[in-house]
Amino acid sequence: EVQLVEAGGGMGQPGGSLRLPCAASGFTFSSYHMSWVRQAPGKGPEWVSGINGGGGRVDYADSVKGRFTISRDNAKNTLYLQMNSLKPEDTALYYCASLKPGVLITTTDLEDFGSWGQGTQVTVSS
Repeated sequence: EVQLVEAGGGMGQPGGSLRLPCAASGFTFSSYHMSWVRQAPGKGPEWVSGINGGGGRVDYADSVKGRFTISRDNAKNTLYLQMNSLKPEDTALYYCASLKPGVLITTTDLEDFGSWGQGTQVTVSS
């Protein structure tokens, strides 16, 4: 059974940092591109970042570029999102998701995502 389990969410202060891990199981993690997607209250899903299976190619939404870093440890079957210089507008439920084979890491089409975690809440407030 494919499982993606996010953690690390919580309260952050503006300008602060949080790190979100996503533990994967039930599939060959290194063979799949992965993404982080977030959904703020009252808004639709927003693609945040993507990374290829080997970890050598990454991309970011303009809203987080220069502040967030996506990475993965294939030996530990874990995806990460390092979030620095947090802003109140980063407040959202953050999901990790696997991409279907052959899909670009920059896809924003929800149909291109195969499996999703349950999400972890990030709230940025002073």
